[in-house]
Order: sequence, then C-alpha cells, then structure tokens
Amino acid sequence: MTSIVLDVRDVHARYGKSEVLRGVTLQIRTGQWFCLLGPNGVGKSTLLHCVAARLAPTAGDIAVCGHSVRTQTIEAKRKLGFGCAPEQLPGLLTGRQCLEVYANAKGLERIDPDVVELGTALRFDAYLDRFVDTYSLGTRQKLCVLLALLGEPALIVLDEAFNGLDPGSALVVKRHLQQRLAANRCGVLLATHSLDIVEHYADKAALLLDGRIVREWSDSEIAAVREQGANRFEELLAMETGAGS
Repeated sequence: MTSIVLDVRDVHARYGKSEVLRGVTLQIRTGQWFCLLGPNGVGKSTLLHCVAARLAPTAGDIAVCGHSVRTQTIEAKRKLGFGCAPEQLPGLLTGRQCLEVYANAKGLERIDPDVVELGTALRFDAYLDRFVDTYSLGTRQKLCVLLALLGEPALIVLDEAFNGLDPGSALVVKRHLQQRLAANRCGVLLATHSLDIVEHYADKAALLLDGRIVREWSDSEIAAVREQGANRFEELLAMETGAGS
C-alpha cells in the first residue's frame, strides 16, 4: 500500500483582502507524479507556498506525511523538498555553498550521492564554485532542483521547474524523478503549463481556476486522453478554461 504524502483539505488563502484559494482539496500518494495546471494568476504558486509553509492558509489544513503544516511545521518540512523560484536563490553564494547550507539545514552530514550524480549529469559541476548571481536562468533552475532533492524528501514540490532548461537537461531531471517515483521514494507535485509533461509523465493532474480545483484527471483518464491524439488534452483544457470559446 502506498502512503499519502500530501493531504490538502479545503484550503483557503488570501493576500490582504484578496482571496486566492477558495477551498482546495487534493491528495498525493507515494509514487505519484501530480501536475497542477492552470493559467497565470489562478493560485498555483500560492498553493505550493502553503504546502511549503511559506504562507499560512486562512482556513483548512495541509498535512505532509501525516504532519500538519500548520501545527507540526518542523516535522512537515523535514519530509518536504521545495524548489524555490530561481530569482530567490542567494546571489552572493556559490552553488556549492548553497548546497552545503541547505544540507546543513536538513541535518545532513554530506550532500546526497544521487544529488551529486544528478548534478554531474546536468553538467552543473562547472558552476559549483561560481556565484549564483552569474548564473543563467537554466543554471539557476538546475540548482533549484538539486536543492529540492536534498535529504530524501518524501514530497517534492516544484513550480515550473523546467522553465529555462535545455531539452537534454529537462529529460535528465524527468528521468531522475521517474526513478524516485518508481522506487516509491516520494511523491511529486509540479505546477506547470507544459501539457507534454502531463501527457507523458503525470499519474494525476488537476486544473486550478479562480482558486478552486475544477477538474481532476486520474492516470487512466490521462491515458485515455493520450490515446485520442497529441492535441486532445490541449483541447480539453481550452474547453475547461473557456479559451476555446
């Protein structure tokens, strides 16, 4: 039996007087790749920030591996790997220093060997001792992914993590995540606009509109849509969002 690594229950969140999330509920189990879809500004990043305890929900609860993000924050964060936005990386540190600081914060004696191997596969080694503020967007994205994978997280949360990555590097990251999922080491929550990732990698997907989940697809439904043709998922999303009208 797979375990629930993320349980989001009727979550509401706001910035000032503006309510961004309006009763979001979803679950992710070990071994599942969950893609969160939706246009810009509908609350995807807000939900991810709530999961990572960067923003406190105004109502509802979020549990990571059974630990409430609201009342058991430290325990929940220990099970979480969060990929921050590239512009939030500390520019005055080198890539190696960032990895060491994150590893130390997670109580690790060393950087995980498979994270080191992934960095080599991504050709990140050449940038380890360069300052982050000299990095391109793609190089920053690589570092964000590596940081999120430190410490064997049971839940990996990524926000548009493939933006800026060259196709070869994106494929390396996708395959690495697939290997972790196949071994039931974690679950993945990815906010993305890429329907290619949904069609080829996702086990579940959900569409967020105006702060609510308006549609959710299981793995069998995704497979059925895939069989209907390469553009079918895009057509369905257009109908759901009203973009096709």
